Amino acid sequence: MELSSTAIGEVVHPTAAYYQPPPEIQEQSEPPDLDNYYSELPWTSSLLNPKNRIDSLDPPLNPLWRVDGCAGLGSQYYVIPLFIKHVPPIRMDVFVSNSQPRLIRDQLELDKAFHTKDSARLPRLAVAKHIVRILQRWTTTDFHDLSSFEKFYKGVPFGSRLILENMALDTDQVQVKVGLNHNLEHKLLPLSQLAYFWGPDFPFPPVVDFFDLHVVQILHDSVCLVRINEELFIFKALTSGAKYLYHELKTLCTIEPHENIVRRPMHVVTKRCNFGFKKAIAGFTTFYHPKGTIRDVLPSLQAHGLLHRSDQLKWSIQLTKALEHLKTRSRTYYPDLRLDNIVLSEKSDVIMVDFEQRGVWCEFAAPEVNAIEYMRLIATDECVPEAIGNKYRKIMEELVPGFEELESEKYTNPEYGFNVPWIALSETEQEAAEVFMLGRVLWCIFEGASGPQKAAVWQSYRWEPDLEFPEYRRTPPAMRALIDKCTRGRREALGNFIIRRNSQLVLTNKPVSEQSADEVKQAAKRFWSTEIEVAEKFLEVRGSQRRKGKWNDNYFERPTLHQVLEELLAFQNGAI
Repeated sequence: MELSSTAIGEVVHPTAAYYQPPPEIQEQSEPPDLDNYYSELPWTSSLLNPKNRIDSLDPPLNPLWRVDGCAGLGSQYYVIPLFIKHVPPIRMDVFVSNSQPRLIRDQLELDKAFHTKDSARLPRLAVAKHIVRILQRWTTTDFHDLSSFEKFYKGVPFGSRLILENMALDTDQVQVKVGLNHNLEHKLLPLSQLAYFWGPDFPFPPVVDFFDLHVVQILHDSVCLVRINEELFIFKALTSGAKYLYHELKTLCTIEPHENIVRRPMHVVTKRCNFGFKKAIAGFTTFYHPKGTIRDVLPSLQAHGLLHRSDQLKWSIQLTKALEHLKTRSRTYYPDLRLDNIVLSEKSDVIMVDFEQRGVWCEFAAPEVNAIEYMRLIATDECVPEAIGNKYRKIMEELVPGFEELESEKYTNPEYGFNVPWIALSETEQEAAEVFMLGRVLWCIFEGASGPQKAAVWQSYRWEPDLEFPEYRRTPPAMRALIDKCTRGRREALGNFIIRRNSQLVLTNKPVSEQSADEVKQAAKRFWSTEIEVAEKFLEVRGSQRRKGKWNDNYFERPTLHQVLEELLAFQNGAI
């Protein structure tokens, strides 16, 4: 089965149990034999016909653009204009519909772009090279000169888009449409409005102007490496909306500092908006850690025989101390514990980043968090029958009254953020869920793996894991016992039945040549129907017991963060 945006609702999300395609999406049956697909086509559609082939993917002699990465399941590409001396962080990304004819999908490697996101591999894909050539033609033909384009680029609203319409293999046939994102700038708030929310004495960092930031590289859909007065910083901003950004800014400015938690923001970045000419906060800067995330560091060290037990223990202890600090000293929760959100300092100490508090997907999250998240996803998805959606909205309303207000794009300064499943949990339940995530991360650290899954659907890595949680190969026995205690209550994952093989979703129990896309969808429907049933029963028991005052908030009897820390220290000291 092809990887595409529809595959998320049909297979990857719990919505697969009830999925109904929207009217505008026409059902397209996947060819049963892809090897013979092109050989059976008429000459007008054959790849042997020159008109059906890309004329060239060679880079222009003097390329004007660079592709730094990808997001949005292969539909959003981060691009940088190389001919502008000082590029402000406008974040005018390129958007491509991934609902393309097979002839185009295959030649542009859109299936690979679905899960390939990093700057090391993505620029080698055909679609990235094609985008560079399209933008080269557009820049040189639609503008009088490069200086006029620079003026245009610096004048568009933050987060505007370059939309490639009528995608074709011939770059001359592709129309580049500019989508001006006035809506985002309309929602950005000035410092005075945030001061009204947070109080006149709120400790805002120093203010810098948006155009004083010069982009060096786009690292993520929300993160750029920028230069301010010759010094490097990380610039954090969200083009999808500002509510999580403002919540993170508030959190980072108010939590008590800790050596293994990202420093408070260095600057708030304001931009004069085209809409109403207000000067609004577009983002903030933080300290730059050039060693990167342990997601990439761990497997590289393991592959070269450089992953030492002393470092594994040091990082595990540092993470656990940081989590306990957040709980005991800052009275907040951390739902985003995954390898992507842990970077290494110059001294090779771990630093936790990303305090939007959005949460992680089920490959890292605790089952009790997933139970609520499944309800929320089904309640709010447009591809679920109305009666089903109403049923789960009722469940969600009981768990978090007024939850739909938190789903809106408006920033309302909620005390506990916008993460509905975590807001539904008590402090003890939150700690137990953090311990679960910590157990998964400990497994990755001691196994030297980039993630708990061999072939995650969402993203492939330069160093793919060679085993799947909870298999053990390198973890010492005492740590295996600790990880198993931390992850009590874990459920079977979708990856036990359906995996990503190269750029296809396939069943694990049947040769690829003997299965169809419909079989994959049906297997996903069975899996998610079972998981939803288990989740509903769990929440029914939880609700009933809570009303009676008999609910055990540590339902799965996991250790506390402090107990995890004690075991790690004991192992480090040779006591176990």
